[in-house]
Amino acid sequence: METTLHRQLKTLYGGQESRFEVPVGRYRVDVATADWLVEIQHGSLAAIRHKVQELLEDHQVVVVKPIVVRRLLVKRRSRGGPVVGRRMSPKRGRLLDLFDDLVYFIRVFPHRRLRLDVPLVDIEEWRYPGHGRRRRWRARDQVTEDQKLIRVHCVHRFQTAADVGRLIPRGLPEPFHTGHLAECLSVERWVAQRIAYCLRKIGAVQTAGKKGNAWLYQFA
Repeated sequence: METTLHRQLKTLYGGQESRFEVPVGRYRVDVATADWLVEIQHGSLAAIRHKVQELLEDHQVVVVKPIVVRRLLVKRRSRGGPVVGRRMSPKRGRLLDLFDDLVYFIRVFPHRRLRLDVPLVDIEEWRYPGHGRRRRWRARDQVTEDQKLIRVHCVHRFQTAADVGRLIPRGLPEPFHTGHLAECLSVERWVAQRIAYCLRKIGAVQTAGKKGNAWLYQFA
């Protein structure tokens, strides 16, 4: 079922001349403007990569991948019932989370007809207790009823490998390894390895030999 958040993002990307839920070939796209087809994807980019690849054969495409910075959890007593609690989720998203999905999209991005938009947003997430048979063993299990947009902090746009490469602060050694990258970004080494893999596959960095068992990289 389409969430309120999805409808709100479609409205933001659509204008007076735009069309919504438009059939294009064997697919249906969220928004069609005069210049772009717009596909809004809250889940993994892996789920739409084949769709986007086919659309790019004849169309310019914008993929919108929102990242939730802050999430206000609104708990109902039951589905559609009264609100019994509100609290902020301790989890906070950040722009670097893009690499969690980009790793599944490297065969599609970059492309001369593709733009990847990443809005950083705050949302409300409305939940109620799950009471289905499969959920009885988890007393605190919650079902997401809806999500609603509260705020758009900013929108980051990526069209080239260099655009993505600019997410990495300068000041790294030349060449650098993933240990340097992990320290620079304040992330775990395995996260830095995923980021380096994405950067290499899209052409933002290239390998520059090895130091011991560690690959060395330099910006392309």
